[in-house]
This record gives sequence, structure tokens and C-alpha cells, in this order.
Amino acid sequence: MKKFPLMRNNILRSDLDAVIEHLKQDDPILTNGPNARAFEEEWSEWLGVKYSVFVNSGSSANLMSMTLLKFDHPEGGEIIVPPLTWVSDIASVLQTGFTPVFADINPRTLAMDTDRILEKITEKTRAVFLTHVQGFNGLTDKLISELEKRRIPLIEDVCESHGARHNNAKVGSIGMMSNFSFYYAHHMSTIEGGMVCTNDAETYQKLRMLRSHGMLRESSDVDVKKSYLDANPDLNPDFIFAFPAYNMRNTEIGGILGRHQLKRLDDIVIRRSENQKLFFELIDDSRYQTDFEFEGSSNYAFNLILKKADPDLMSRLSKALNDNGVEFRRGSAGGGNQLRQPYLKGRLPAEAYESCPLTDHVHFFGMYIGNFPDLSAAEIKEICSIINAA
Repeated sequence: MKKFPLMRNNILRSDLDAVIEHLKQDDPILTNGPNARAFEEEWSEWLGVKYSVFVNSGSSANLMSMTLLKFDHPEGGEIIVPPLTWVSDIASVLQTGFTPVFADINPRTLAMDTDRILEKITEKTRAVFLTHVQGFNGLTDKLISELEKRRIPLIEDVCESHGARHNNAKVGSIGMMSNFSFYYAHHMSTIEGGMVCTNDAETYQKLRMLRSHGMLRESSDVDVKKSYLDANPDLNPDFIFAFPAYNMRNTEIGGILGRHQLKRLDDIVIRRSENQKLFFELIDDSRYQTDFEFEGSSNYAFNLILKKADPDLMSRLSKALNDNGVEFRRGSAGGGNQLRQPYLKGRLPAEAYESCPLTDHVHFFGMYIGNFPDLSAAEIKEICSIINAA
């Protein structure tokens, strides 16, 4: 294990003890049950939304969101997406038959630039799928206003940015739907896990059914159930499948971990932000970017991006970090520019990555380093000394 890993101690002994206490029962419920449902309610209250649906990963949350959009647009269309994001955002667009349209980033937030998004909107645009990258708030008032005016749904990927804010609202509470991940390396963890959130009752009912094979009995709306029962008198009421859907349920163990971790999430966000402040105070701002938009951020990891393209410095920096046991990921979120990935070859022009030069700079001259609550000030100072000496 590296001396300075990407994540450390994200599941505590107290979390595991709570799981063990549950398992000590004579016949404990292990599949999706009361703890999973309680976690959904507690998460909704924390985020400031009406409804949340607990699933088995952030990638599943992405796929469910895109599938729901496809119900409204069976003909397909375009989804505006970021080139700097995790692969499952783009994959979910492709898997549901939509066409991804890429907009380059704002280098101060690493999210899609508002003006670049608005330039890409056409009559075929079905949604904007915006990633809040690495803990930064990617929203602007202008983007929210323009999308509302044009009646274009906003889908928020908040997998790396739990607790980040836009104005006085947590990101993930603003769009039509939002997706979260509880993977081990993120702000909080249910081992694997994710959440889809919304304020729309109809969307919520569809998400509940989509998560579990499309089964009508997963709906909690009496009127929805009645409409299907009346239309299908020849079917067993317990086995009516409204949609060709998925099995994306999480478990009681995930629910227990989520409930325990949520209690300390606000403190985790504060600590990560304190770490971020110290890190950017200490690194050499003549060589590394430090002018990020920190307002409202909820740091996921330390982004280390060269101000100028410098292959020699990047090589020295990578060697110094490796030699000193500092784990890092080149290219920042998702390995850099998604437009360079093989899964998009043949779907886009060969040189499509050239349309996103700011993302391409991060691809070659950016990386991230782990930030986590028990990372000490002394450790941050040591890491920064290694960086500045490269």
C-alpha cells in the first residue's frame, strides 16, 4: 500500500460493528429492506429533495436516469455531456440510444463551461448531463435560467461532490434528477452503492420500478398501481412488469452503512475543505493551477494541474510522487479526455478530442491526489514538499 493512498479509513470500525449487530439476529433481513428505505428518507432530508432511490452503484444511477429520459424520448436525441467525467456517464447515454454531444470545460471548476453548453443546444437536445467534478460546483445561475427557459432537463452527476453547494442549495437538489455514488473512495461509502434523487413524484415512482425489474409492486403510489391492475386483469397483481427494466437494488448492509456514515458526512466535508485550503496554499502557484472556484466546493481530491504544457515537469512530478509513495491518477476525473477513449472510436470523428482543448490539457498535464478526513496537516505539507521539489 502507498504511503499516501487515494483513500484511507473510509469505513470505520463503528460502521462495521453496526453491520455485525444486524447480522447477529437469528434471521436478519439482508436484501433491500427497512434500513435501505430509512437511508433513502434520511438522505433526501440531508440533500433537500423529496425522493431518493437507493441503488447498487453510481453507474446504475446514471443508467436509470438516462433510461427514464428514453421513456419520454423513444426517438432518441442528443444529450450534452462532459469530456471530463467517469465513463459510465457517457456509456449510459450510448446504452439508451442517445447521442452524446461534448462541451469543453471551465478550467476553474473542471465542469462543462456554461457558454459551451449553450452553444451545443439544438432542437434535438433532450437533456444536459452535467458532472460536478472532484467536489467543485459546476452550476451557474445563467445555465440554470437558460435551461429552465428552454425547458431542457438538467441531470446532475454528483458522484464526486457530496455536500457541494450552488448558492444556498446542495448540488443534486437542483436538476430534474441527480445521481450519487457511495463507492469506497468517495465522500462516504456503502462499499458499492448509489442514489438517484428527484423532486418529481412521477419520476420517483418510475425509478422505484426501474430499480427492481420494472415490477408494479415496487411503486408506492396507489393510483399508479390501480391503473395497471385495471388495465391488466389477466395478470397476477404481484407480477406485473411495467417496464423492461433492471435489478439495481442495494442491500440492508448498504443501508446500515449509509445511515451511519451520513451522520458524519457534514463533518467530513468540512475536514476535506480544510485540507484543500492548506494544499493550495502550499503548492507552487507559479507552476500549478491554484485559481479554482472554491466557493461551494466539497473537495474530493487535490487536483494538480500544470499551468502550462510541460512534458518534462510532468515526467519529473510523476516520478517524484511514485518514488515517495504518493498515489495519483493522471488526467484527473475518469482518466482525462473521454473523447480519446476506444469505446468512442467509430462513433465520433477521429480527431473529436481536438474540440475540447482545455480538457486535453488536463488529460496530459493534470492529475489528482487523495484527500480524506484523517489526512493530517503534516502529511499534506510533506506531499506539497515532494510536489514543489519536482
